[in-house]
Amino acid sequence: MGKQTYIKVNDLDNVAIAVNAIPAGTEVMDNILANEDIPQGHKIALCDIPKDGKIIRYGIVLGYAINPIKKGDWINENMLQLPTPPSVYEMEFAKNIVTDLPEAPIKTFEGYKNPNGGYAGTRNILGISTTVQCVTGVLNVAVKKMKEKLLPKYPNVDDIVPINHAYGCGVAINAPEAKVPIRTLKNLAKHPNFGGELMVVGLGCEKLTVEMLIDEADINPENVIILQEQKGMGAMIDALMNMADKKLARLNERRRETLPLSDLCIGLQCGGSDAFSGVTANPSAGYAADMLVQAGATVMFSEVTEVRDGVHIIGERCINEEVGRKLAAEMKCYDNYLDNGQVDRSANPTPGNKKGGLSNIVEKAMGSIAKSGSSPIVEVLSPAEIPTKKGLIYAATPASDIVCGPCQLASGITLQVFMTGRGTPYGLAIVPVIKVCSRNDMKDMWQDLIDVNAGPIATGDATIQEIGTELFKKIIDVASGKEEACAEKFELHNDLCIFNPAPIT
Repeated sequence: MGKQTYIKVNDLDNVAIAVNAIPAGTEVMDNILANEDIPQGHKIALCDIPKDGKIIRYGIVLGYAINPIKKGDWINENMLQLPTPPSVYEMEFAKNIVTDLPEAPIKTFEGYKNPNGGYAGTRNILGISTTVQCVTGVLNVAVKKMKEKLLPKYPNVDDIVPINHAYGCGVAINAPEAKVPIRTLKNLAKHPNFGGELMVVGLGCEKLTVEMLIDEADINPENVIILQEQKGMGAMIDALMNMADKKLARLNERRRETLPLSDLCIGLQCGGSDAFSGVTANPSAGYAADMLVQAGATVMFSEVTEVRDGVHIIGERCINEEVGRKLAAEMKCYDNYLDNGQVDRSANPTPGNKKGGLSNIVEKAMGSIAKSGSSPIVEVLSPAEIPTKKGLIYAATPASDIVCGPCQLASGITLQVFMTGRGTPYGLAIVPVIKVCSRNDMKDMWQDLIDVNAGPIATGDATIQEIGTELFKKIIDVASGKEEACAEKFELHNDLCIFNPAPIT
């Protein structure tokens, strides 16, 4: 095993993070002794830092010292003053366009081609969309019965998934920002893993009508059930069972075929991050992402709050000014959203992030953007928009795991890679989720929940390229149905929290 005790990312850094807990009095490097116990992942000062002096990690100013800091001191979140965020009006675009990407060792996967010619499916699922939260109880009863009575008849269908959500009524349906949840639900109804089969359940008096959810040509008794039109619970269940049976029979005819990686769309997301995430798990995902893009795949990364402090770096990778201006607009839109709630970006990170060594949102953001690799950014999406280009895409979403996930699903991802340092049993029912942990202790703790361990990078026992290549191959195998991700095996499915910036009435 490696004996590395600290990680210094950039020559400009005046801090390093502890690979393992460092007891007081330990010599960390030449002429630097720990003045106090340094917890794992937390920062140690490599020089004296005066009051208001810069605290630098990743070669970036994380903040300013509230009080003088001595060489060897433990630096935690209570010791930094947050800097001003970079301006979205003064960014440079198309300045750092990298085209020499690592060669993908595999160029194809086994997927389900879709009749609409969009992204291929990685799973074969009957998705049941809903117009309103009021139908959830009845639908859940029906789905339980479907899985018991119908699904065994159709061995080529992987699952039956209800798209339950807390939207549809008691909302300002005509408010300008209502376009976000409506767009999300419309796009979820046609997710690539559903194979073109539409099944919609409505109540009958909700604000989000069936006409707002699906195209007029698809509104017919073959696709839509309105519960208020059924004569009691028994009739509701019978109608749902009969429709599902017909849909399942057609889905059962789907077969995997060898497809180019240009038919694959994956999402990247972080959750329960720590100070190692930005130097192990996220860079590994970035390397895998670069190989996927090199082979023609579409890769999305998200989380506005966790990009905001690195937006100037991301802007330089936008392929032209049009893409860059859309990036700036999404950042400004979210700045205004937070302002309206009388908070700012300092509301992120979480207590768990801080316990894992992340002092503030600047440090978290610099680690977060590492998952995007180095590929050019070809498009920027508003929440839940469908991409029009292939390659690396920035898909604007909130940073919350359970809100980001549904937004990326609505944008068409068919597999998600999820990086974590602290650990979370997050999962999605519609697509497989591959978990990558940032440190060995996390893998040891959750051996059966972590798919790829990036911890050996921190100890010097593996490189970013090695773990990134391992992750790339895992993505291909899981997308092809040759393997199940850990969260998929245990059926760990988070609720879908639909992002709704419009008022609830």
